Amino acid sequence: MEMVRTEALTRSFGDLVAVNRIDLTVEKGEIFGIVGPDGSGKTTTLRMLSGLINPTRGSASVAGYDVVTRSTEVKDRIGYMAQRFGLYVELTVQENMDFYADLFGISADDRENLGKRLLHMTRMEPFRDRLAGQLSGGMKQKLGLMCTLLHRPEILFLDEPTNGVDPVSRRDFWTILYELVKDGLTVVVTTAYLDEAERCDRIALMYSGRIIRAGAPEQLKQSLQETCYEIRTSDNRRARAALQGMPQVLSVTPSGQALHVFVSRDVSVSSLHRLLSEAGCEVHEIQTIAPSMEDVFIALIEKESKTATVP
Repeated sequence: MEMVRTEALTRSFGDLVAVNRIDLTVEKGEIFGIVGPDGSGKTTTLRMLSGLINPTRGSASVAGYDVVTRSTEVKDRIGYMAQRFGLYVELTVQENMDFYADLFGISADDRENLGKRLLHMTRMEPFRDRLAGQLSGGMKQKLGLMCTLLHRPEILFLDEPTNGVDPVSRRDFWTILYELVKDGLTVVVTTAYLDEAERCDRIALMYSGRIIRAGAPEQLKQSLQETCYEIRTSDNRRARAALQGMPQVLSVTPSGQALHVFVSRDVSVSSLHRLLSEAGCEVHEIQTIAPSMEDVFIALIEKESKTATVP
């Protein structure tokens, strides 16, 4: 069952096209990631899907309802967690939850039962009497998530929920999302972290307002026609400059003490050796590797940029 569908969804602000004719679908019970750098259109997309702003052109439906003509029905079925959730720092964890339960009109029995479950799931039980203003960043995000879930939404929209959160809290947050999906919830999450993209069932890679590729993470890794090499040399800076001047090279990205290079499949390892040696670099190692999601995204952006500059 489709929980989200968009067709040529577009949003402009004056002359700026923030979201440019995107088509995507999200199935019930999956974690769908919208991945891209700041300014790529992720937040604007979520705001349109949540019925907070109307598209300039195109259409979108959530849980079977049009986000423009049936926005009330949409809002009744979603949970939306913005980058800065509206917590009340002078209230405790429990008081924040009670406040949002009142806003949603949740009965005393429901809020008691669901509240206990959410506190247990997020391991926030010991902190229910702590002021929200005294919580760590990760705990604030957990509290925001609990408040968003109190009215039992069918689909959850999360806008960069782990931005600025420490690695342990990020891992805990994703563990909670997996538990929610097991219970039938659908999650759409935006993130700029490419490692988080690999945690999603499917992702859409977004750049300059457009979706440049969508699919399962492993599918996207295998979709590029170029081969990914890890190259180690005596002078990676000089090696990078030499490789970037090679027409068959799509992208060159530093990765620790190595370079990750996407090259046309007709380029041999021996020709790479020869190029680097002629550039004055001693080659320590050249090996084929499985690219990371970050490698793939950078390569796709390079491909988009080169295509855009072709007259």
